[in-house]
Amino acid sequence: MYTEKVMQHFADPKNVGELKDANAIGEVGNAKCGDIMKIYLKIVDGIIEDISFKTFGCGAAIATSSVATELIKGKNIEDALKLSNKTVVDELGGLPPAKVHCSVLAEQAVKAAIADYYTRQGIDPSLFIKANEHDEHHCCGEGDNCSS
Repeated sequence: MYTEKVMQHFADPKNVGELKDANAIGEVGNAKCGDIMKIYLKIVDGIIEDISFKTFGCGAAIATSSVATELIKGKNIEDALKLSNKTVVDELGGLPPAKVHCSVLAEQAVKAAIADYYTRQGIDPSLFIKANEHDEHHCCGEGDNCSS
């Protein structure tokens, strides 16, 4: 059902916990499944110097949070905003269709944290982040079920 990489990130997630000196925090949730993701970023000179997460959810939610943090740590904000749920799924070697929504939450949590960073800087985040960058065509391939 799950790839070995999903199981590794679930059993030994990277960057777990609250980042005390975070200057950006994003929290998202899925009311249908109950998953909640909170991403903490420490951004210095436009670079994500440190990142951590706290996730309440299933193994796939924890794995997608973990791999998302690994994918953007050390990147600049512009590159981090390019993170897509497809990238997260691909990095994990795939997810069952009913769990693709977890990767969408990871993408949204990163974008929410970056939006928070811009807001704290007195910058309108909508200049860099569209109000709703996620739609079913963006995240889901055939057979995927983002609404579950």
